[in-house]
Amino acid sequence: MKVAFGVDVGGTTIKIGLFNTKKELLLTRVIKTNKKDKGAAILGEIASEVKEIILSENIREKDVLGVGFGVPGPVVNNFVVWCPNIGWRDLKLEEEFIKELGFKVKVKVTNDATAAAYGEYAYLEEEKNLAFMTLGTGVGGGIVIDGNIVEGVHGAAGEFGHLQVEYEKPDKCSCGLYGCLETVASIRGIGWVTKRILKETNLPTELKENNLNPREIFNLAKKGDRVALLVVDKVGDYIAKASAKIAATIDPDVIVIGGGIANAGNILIKAIKKAYKNYAYFGNRKVNFRLAKLKNDSGMYGALELILSGK
Repeated sequence: MKVAFGVDVGGTTIKIGLFNTKKELLLTRVIKTNKKDKGAAILGEIASEVKEIILSENIREKDVLGVGFGVPGPVVNNFVVWCPNIGWRDLKLEEEFIKELGFKVKVKVTNDATAAAYGEYAYLEEEKNLAFMTLGTGVGGGIVIDGNIVEGVHGAAGEFGHLQVEYEKPDKCSCGLYGCLETVASIRGIGWVTKRILKETNLPTELKENNLNPREIFNLAKKGDRVALLVVDKVGDYIAKASAKIAATIDPDVIVIGGGIANAGNILIKAIKKAYKNYAYFGNRKVNFRLAKLKNDSGMYGALELILSGK
């Protein structure tokens, strides 16, 4: 049986998926991300896990089609430019991983959000043009056009978290700019939006300033809490602003919302759709929105597709 691996490298954990050629996920292993010494041990630890899986599942080395990676930083033509969260910089990942693995195999790598976008595309096989927006600790993104991922000249295509959407009271982003989508639609950003709304309204609410995590906010909104609903509408409005800019640039079939905050479900999609028509160019108003169907596995599926697509 021919197999391939999809590896999603995160700042906290690394997910390693074993797949067959039908794109069926056979098993998943999760290991901690070892960030010591600028991530020097990470590739060795991934290689050890891959070799252990090969041994335990009685897989022949010649039946391993390849190992695909999604990593948290810009990538250009299989070259990792910089992953600040884990310490990698100017890394020839393919060359280094094969050294650790001990046998030659196809190795491909792209940005983690780009991999997630590719995973959604490859799994569904119905949308050739999509933008993927991942909402979590930060806000990232990926682009697939005509079935091909778009990395950009500098590996920074799809950095939707750094589209500016707040101009009146912009907060400083970790990137150094002000008013980025990440400052208002990430976990921290939604908390900031909620604090501001709480100061501006006298409406009754069950929201507490010491418990402003998105899960609590969206749960209360679903129960009809009026202030929580204001927060959801405001966050949806910010995402809609960014989406209109994305749509006017690449005109995709769909904008997919993923990441931990997407667990809020359709209440978030409805808020985005409601606001989107206020910002969208008329030629892009029919762009669809949906939640990521692979959820947190989209990165592994996209990394796998780097191997199976032959591109």
